[in-house]
Formats: sequence, structure tokens, C-alpha cells
Amino acid sequence: MTFFAPMPLRRVEEHAVRPMPRDEWPATVPAVRQLLDDGIELGPVTVLVGENGAGKSTIVEAIAMAFGLSGEGGSSWARFQTKATESALFDSLRLVRGAGGAKRGFFLRAETMHGLYTYLDGIHGDAGLHSLSHGESFLELVNTRFTDRGLWLLDEPEAALSASSTMSLLMSLNRLIADEGSQVIMSTHSPMLAAMDGATILELGEWGIRESAWEDLELVRTWRSFLDSPERFLRHLRD
Repeated sequence: MTFFAPMPLRRVEEHAVRPMPRDEWPATVPAVRQLLDDGIELGPVTVLVGENGAGKSTIVEAIAMAFGLSGEGGSSWARFQTKATESALFDSLRLVRGAGGAKRGFFLRAETMHGLYTYLDGIHGDAGLHSLSHGESFLELVNTRFTDRGLWLLDEPEAALSASSTMSLLMSLNRLIADEGSQVIMSTHSPMLAAMDGATILELGEWGIRESAWEDLELVRTWRSFLDSPERFLRHLRD
């Protein structure tokens, strides 16, 4: 008999006892409102894409915090915080967990990496992360911390990475998810990361949330148009 390890999370929905008023931010953001109204089903890999302000980071951050992680990043045991800027969305979410799923997790977001490295240096003596470049330290953290079954959340990781480093991250995440029982939830502007093996891609925008195929993403169409003819693309923007 084949055994399939359960995922940490199966679904995210609004908490019945602690609903969020729809006239308060971030419930006024269409994607967040749809999450609260309808919930979202999660797969082994769930990728959120969309324009700035569409709600990607807000949703990933809220899921991380509802799971018990710091909104500024770190592991299930980290209590790292510099300044509280997180939304209250996490308190209105209910996570439907997989029975027997891993309870370990890690939240990695590019904008708070420096503070996280300082915290890890103080706790574990990981001073070497500060001596590496932004991209090198990011990959080092992924390859040394994302090593077991768990919930791995990433908020726009491509901000720290070159194209080749983004490909390295993609391969690391694909290897991680090949171990049944691990789960990745990621927000990104990168068409390379959105192409992660087996990803359920949720495109966020003024319509709310819709599941999309990679080749149908506005993100992919825009990059293709630019790479096919940069001069024509820029001329169109000027006109």
C-alpha cells in the first residue's frame, strides 16, 4: 500500500468567530475580500501573482502568521520583530490543516532579510549570512533551513536574486516539494518562479482571485512581449 504524506494546509478560509469587517483594510482589497468570502484551496505548490497592491504579500503574510510564524520571517520558533506593520488579517483566518501534516514552517521575505540575519546571528551565530551577497545569503538560507517536511512560505523572493540565482531557487524548491508532505506558498513577480513544477497559480487583481495557466498570465505575456522586441515594447510605452 502506498502512503502519501499529508500537506500541512489544505485550505484557508475566514474564521467564523472572528470575521473581518468588509469595510476595513485589507478586506477592501478584492483578492482579500474573495479569500474571506470563498476561501482558497491549497495544493503542494500555490503561487500568487499580480500587480503591486493586488494583495499577494498581504495574503502570504497572513497565512504565515496564522500558522504561528513571525510576520517578518523565520521559523516556527523564531520571535523576530522590529516594527509591527502587519495587517490584522491573520486573526480572521482559519487554516484547515492536513491530518498528520507537518507543523514545522519557515517564512522568508526579501524585504526583512537583513533583520532576520541579525536575529539568527544572535540566536545561532549565523554571522556568515551577513558576509554573503543578498542573493547568495538568500539561497544559503533556503538550502540550509528548507531541509525537512513543512510549510515553506516565500514573499517575492526574486527581489534578492539574479536570473541564474532565481533558477537555482526554482530547482531547490522543486527538490523540496518532491519530498511528499512539504508545501510551498509563494508570492512572486517572476515568470520563472511561477513555472514551478505542479504549481496552482492564483492570479490576483481587481477581479479578486482566479486560477490561471502559466501561459495565460498577464505577467508572462508582458515579459514575452518585451523580450520579443524591447525597442517596439518601449516605443509603445512612449506613444
